Amino acid sequence: MSSRIYAAEDDDNIREILRCTLESYGYEVEVFESAAPMLERMRQQLPDLVLMDIMMPEMDGMEALRRMKESAQTREVPVIFLTAKSSEVDKVRGLDLGAEDYITKPFGLLELAARVRAALRRQPAEHRQHRLTGGDLVIDLDNHEVTQSGRHLDLTLKEYELLRILLSNSSRVVPRDELLGEIWGFDFVGETRTLDMHIKTLRAKLHDDVENPRYIKTIRSVGYKFIG
Repeated sequence: MSSRIYAAEDDDNIREILRCTLESYGYEVEVFESAAPMLERMRQQLPDLVLMDIMMPEMDGMEALRRMKESAQTREVPVIFLTAKSSEVDKVRGLDLGAEDYITKPFGLLELAARVRAALRRQPAEHRQHRLTGGDLVIDLDNHEVTQSGRHLDLTLKEYELLRILLSNSSRVVPRDELLGEIWGFDFVGETRTLDMHIKTLRAKLHDDVENPRYIKTIRSVGYKFIG
């Protein structure tokens, strides 16, 4: 599984350069215009590394890093600051807060890639697990395990894949055809009630009420949405 990197940068051009460069090295990259939506995304899925500008609107990088370090879920995620600030005081402050590294703009892309590789190598193996979280549900993507309030759930492969796709796309409704294509194959020609039956059994294991759902909401004639 390739490493997942989140990059928070308010400059459109730099954000696109970061995305294209890191994807060219085989990383999975998600970019954000500011820190707040990146922190919200971390509640659903943790990255292996964060690249973050310091001077951003609404919440600067220092404050975002402080919040990450206060959370047991995100405190181990390494952060590299990308910033035009170059004074020794700024660097020391960022490192004291727990930043992994500090790169001053303008920076070379080869140097950036090398710093990223080094940060990922230094990350302890026990902190490289990929997880999706939603409410009291946690999906361990490395071990294909699901827990609910710490309790292990015994899901079939199809149920696991359904939950994984819905949770990783919790910001939108996932259409029925997309779920069928992803899980049963894009050439699936069977009865579409197959999907509904698997949703039903998954809901039963989650103790989810179809009329008053905690996790999976049916969007009639469209698909399903994770709401936990």
